[in-house]
Amino acid sequence: MITPDLDMTGATVIDAPEPLDDLDLFGDAFVRDPYPWLDTLRDRAPVHLDPGTGLWLVSRHQDVLRALLDPAAFRPDNAQHAVTPLPVPVLRVLARAGLNLPPALANNGTDSHAGLRRLVNRFFHARRVAAAVPVIERTADDLLTRFRARLDDHTSHDLFSAYAQILPCRVLMEMLGIGDVDDATLVRWSDASLELFWGRPPLDRQLELAELVGEFHQWLTATVCDAAAAPDTFVGALARHRLPDGRPLPAATAVGACFFVFIAGQSTTGQLIATVLRRALAQPGLWPRAGDPRTAQTWVEEVLRREPPVTTWRRVTARPVRLGGVDLPAGAQLLLMLMGSGSDPEVFPDPERMCPHRENIRRHLAFGAGRHRCPGAALARTEATVALRAAARALPDVRLTAEAAPSPMLGLLSFRAPLSVPVERRP
Repeated sequence: MITPDLDMTGATVIDAPEPLDDLDLFGDAFVRDPYPWLDTLRDRAPVHLDPGTGLWLVSRHQDVLRALLDPAAFRPDNAQHAVTPLPVPVLRVLARAGLNLPPALANNGTDSHAGLRRLVNRFFHARRVAAAVPVIERTADDLLTRFRARLDDHTSHDLFSAYAQILPCRVLMEMLGIGDVDDATLVRWSDASLELFWGRPPLDRQLELAELVGEFHQWLTATVCDAAAAPDTFVGALARHRLPDGRPLPAATAVGACFFVFIAGQSTTGQLIATVLRRALAQPGLWPRAGDPRTAQTWVEEVLRREPPVTTWRRVTARPVRLGGVDLPAGAQLLLMLMGSGSDPEVFPDPERMCPHRENIRRHLAFGAGRHRCPGAALARTEATVALRAAARALPDVRLTAEAAPSPMLGLLSFRAPLSVPVERRP
């Protein structure tokens, strides 16, 4: 029996049903197949206090959307806080590197957000993304040509590390005018940042990650402070940007903006491409048709609905508020289950079925909503679509290897994706 109760924060809550007793957002069972827990949350505990993280899990589409569209009541301040407390030795490593990431984009609820967002949008709006399609296609073709040559030895090779992970990194570097670092280093820095701030690594791993994050921050700082940055580049635009009161944008805030854009523009897009490729290869009859632009586009959209790379995002209540039948106090830390909202049967009939031709296919919240909606949504969609159709055309004779299931998965609080897409030629 489910009965009302009062938790220590003063919020009126509902006792968690038994199936949630063993919920561990970082556990292998949840990472590998989160849908049973997400379904239970939506059905029986749509606003649920998770004792493992101290976060209120919000899982119904209507509640997630409400929180995203009301930044006055549900503030973004905690969006980039470290999920796992960073111990003193790790903080020392970051301090030596001068790490300082003030609110800039995803975690910025101040008046400076609108201007910064407009600046970012100038580099990722639909026309600029359309103009970048030849760059994406050229990069995809180059990577796939090399990949196909490696398949000639009749062994399996990984489309994630050789293609999905590298493609968005190279495209982003070209679009933003970045050329003084190699793609492998940028990927390593970005992935380390995700794991340190959104993962649950042990201390020894935290120390390793902190060193890499420190290197990333120092490179970003040097890049932002480079007086030679061309005015038509992203960094040059940040240097010319002014706050609402007319003051120049502080370097630390510019670094914070770059930190978010670089991670979102390459790591999460690479995760999306990996999921799109793996699901397409596993879906009976889809791969031979995935070279068609329309088929590729609708498949990407359906993957975004059902299995987005950004699975959750955080908010904090600015005042007491009632959400999903639960009274929350000011300061309640929320985890908006973006992935769960995409499988809400109240919005998407037969949500477990991959149906690329849904009439409401774009009602998912994979990119958020409202003033903090991902500014790179058009680029991510386009890159994933081009990546899928290019791979299907260049590699029509491949299949997932027999040992491909189950795949190792990236399992961070807000990010989930396959870490390998091993393929081989069909016999």
